[in-house]
Amino acid sequence: MAEIVSLEALAKLVRPGQSIAIPVEGVSMAATAALIEAGVTDLRIVCVPISGMQADLLIGAKMVGALETSAVSLGEAGGAPRFGAAVRDGAFALRDSTCPAIFAGLLAAQKGVPFMPIAGIIGSDLLRVRPDWKVIDSPVGEAGKVVVVPAIAPDIALFHAPEADRAGNIRIGRHRELAAMAYAAKRTLVTVERIVDRNLLATEDSAAGVLPSLYVDRIAVAERGAWPLPLWDEYPGDDAEVARYAAMARTEEGFHAYLSGFLGRRKQVA
Repeated sequence: MAEIVSLEALAKLVRPGQSIAIPVEGVSMAATAALIEAGVTDLRIVCVPISGMQADLLIGAKMVGALETSAVSLGEAGGAPRFGAAVRDGAFALRDSTCPAIFAGLLAAQKGVPFMPIAGIIGSDLLRVRPDWKVIDSPVGEAGKVVVVPAIAPDIALFHAPEADRAGNIRIGRHRELAAMAYAAKRTLVTVERIVDRNLLATEDSAAGVLPSLYVDRIAVAERGAWPLPLWDEYPGDDAEVARYAAMARTEEGFHAYLSGFLGRRKQVA
């Protein structure tokens, strides 16, 4: 049974230098604020498969030592300003990837094998900057060459979901990438909008969209925990707020001004 803890206690489980898998849907902005408040440094972020404002905040707060991702973008609000500035400054180790490669790496970790073969990137410039990706002859069939990518086994999977039951089962709906993160990670930390009394595994219909508590370590309640990003079936994203962040974070001073207000607002919600 997963333990239900405070948001602060959940953030304290993250240690400097650990690798953390974060998603593009079901983003825990509440936990992100708590991590920034806790001052955890040298985090090794794995974006599943991309990220946006969450990664940009962590980068701007000087908490990231390495980042593996297919992209970091604020979508309609434009590029991620702190990410761009940090890449230009060489502030962290950037590991360029692709969406299929990241999912393949997570799958390898889930299966307990050291690598997973993928197709489609033979001849890509990515192979020049990812020496850990190897091109080999396919050992079976007539596939020719394939690329093998190492397993990705994050220390922590961190995401936000609508609800958990008291046994620690998490409703993730159709967002199976969240399950992939949990299966591959050593520990899974989840924030949720609420705890419900009903058993989410009670029926076939409900259980189909649930991550069992077997894969969950700690849960914290954080109302509107994805804000200003959306949470499926709960609330839309606050596009105006993301745009405001994008404008302010273009400068170091503007970023810190935004961050101060963001942390203060998260405390009020908590």
